Amino acid sequence: MVSVAVIDNGICNLRSVTKAIEAVGGVPVIVHTPADIAASGASGLVLPGVGALRDCVASLRAAKLDGVLGDWIAADRPFLGVCLGMQALFEHSEEGNVTGLGIFPGQVVRFRRPPELKIPHMGWNGVRFTQPASPLAAGLAREGEEFYFVHSYHCVPADPALVLAECDYGGAFTAAIGRGRCFATQFHPEKSQAKGLRIYRNFVAVAAG
Repeated sequence: MVSVAVIDNGICNLRSVTKAIEAVGGVPVIVHTPADIAASGASGLVLPGVGALRDCVASLRAAKLDGVLGDWIAADRPFLGVCLGMQALFEHSEEGNVTGLGIFPGQVVRFRRPPELKIPHMGWNGVRFTQPASPLAAGLAREGEEFYFVHSYHCVPADPALVLAECDYGGAFTAAIGRGRCFATQFHPEKSQAKGLRIYRNFVAVAAG
């Protein structure tokens, strides 16, 4: 059984995320502090989030988890960020002019789309895996798999090689990133039914080594 630490930053769908991890054979452990993570003995770490990025980043810094996340990812330990958990990894966001964790260079910007395209981008949309050999994409088609999105801002990595998947909404945007054993998705796998569970299953498999 693979233990996966799930960070509770007060603004995430904890129940949905932990149930998804359980459904694919992982053992979720809810953590709030660096000490919790150390005591958990977890092989993988998940940062979910919904709502405002300012609140997400502020809660991580207040709990002194920002440094832990940076060290965890730098050590290439299995990590999965979801929605705000992806946006928080970058340097800056237009949402509230927030300074992110700066783990990866890049910006989080508001969608600039024609008026006929509603913002937030909400609902099911297909993705194209630009790193089809990534372990996070195992068992999924290179193009056309649909996942559930809810967001008004999207990530623009400074390094295009970081992009793991793209989605189109009046133009292409980054739907997921991946480097080594660090992954993050703009979409919500826990809301994406069978394909979303495949994402969690693949992550748990990475965490299992």
